[in-house]
Amino acid sequence: MEKLLLPDIKDLHKIDVYEANGGYQMLRKAVGMKPEEVTDEVKKSNLRGRGGACFPTGLKWTFMPKATEKPKYLCVNGDESEPGTFKDRAIFELNPHLMIEGGLIAAYAMGVKTIYLYVRGEYNRWIKMVQKAVDDAYGKGYVGENILGSGFSTHFYLHRGAGAYICGEESALMNSIEGERGYPRVRPPFPAQFGLWGCPTTINNVETIANVPLVLRMGWEAYSMIGHPKHPGPILVGISGHVNKPGIYELSVGIT
Repeated sequence: MEKLLLPDIKDLHKIDVYEANGGYQMLRKAVGMKPEEVTDEVKKSNLRGRGGACFPTGLKWTFMPKATEKPKYLCVNGDESEPGTFKDRAIFELNPHLMIEGGLIAAYAMGVKTIYLYVRGEYNRWIKMVQKAVDDAYGKGYVGENILGSGFSTHFYLHRGAGAYICGEESALMNSIEGERGYPRVRPPFPAQFGLWGCPTTINNVETIANVPLVLRMGWEAYSMIGHPKHPGPILVGISGHVNKPGIYELSVGIT
C-alpha cells in the first residue's frame, strides 16, 4: 500500500519540506468548512483510536459539548509506555507536523482553544524535536491567534510526563497534567463532561490524530476502503525482539 503516515520523503520533519508536500493544506481546507462538517467527515471514515481501545474517533468528538461557558481541551496521548512500543516515537521524529496538523483540525472541529501533547519523560530527544516543530508551526501562523485568517485560535503545549506507566491511561494523564499524582479517576463522569480542571476534554492517541489529515485529503469514502471495513486506514506496527527485521511497519488493519 502507499505509505501515508510515514512516507519516504527526506527531512519531512522540517516545516518547509512538509509544506512542499501538501502540509497544512488540510488545515486550510478544514477552517473553510463548518466544524460539524469536519467531525462528520471523520465519523463517516470510521477512523478508530490507535491507542488500544479502537473507539470511533468522530463519535468521540461528538461527545464534546458545543455550548459551554467552560474552556475545552484536547489531550494528545503520546505517553507510549507499554514495553516494546515505539510507533508514536516514529511520528515525533519523522513526521511531527502531520500530528500537529491533525491536532489543529480536531481542535477546530470541537471548538477547542488549548491542545496538550503529553509525552513520556524518557523521550527527551523526541520532545525537543516536537517542540521545534510546534515552534515552527507558530512561526508560520498555523498555531496561535486567528489561524489562517479564519478567526479560529488555539494554542499547542507539550507536557513532559515523569515516567509513570499509569499515565498512559487517559484519566491518570489528566491528573498528571494538572500537577496531581498520576492515578486513574473513577468514571463517570467522563472526560467530555468533566476532564482537565473539571472542563470538557477529549483524549486521542498521537497516531489517531496523525490520521486526521489523511481522512480529509483522501475523503472519508476512499479512507474507509483501506484495510478492514470495521477498522480502516493505515496503522503503524512496531516489531522488536528476536526477529530478522525489527522496526516500524505501516500496514492496513486485517493483516494477521
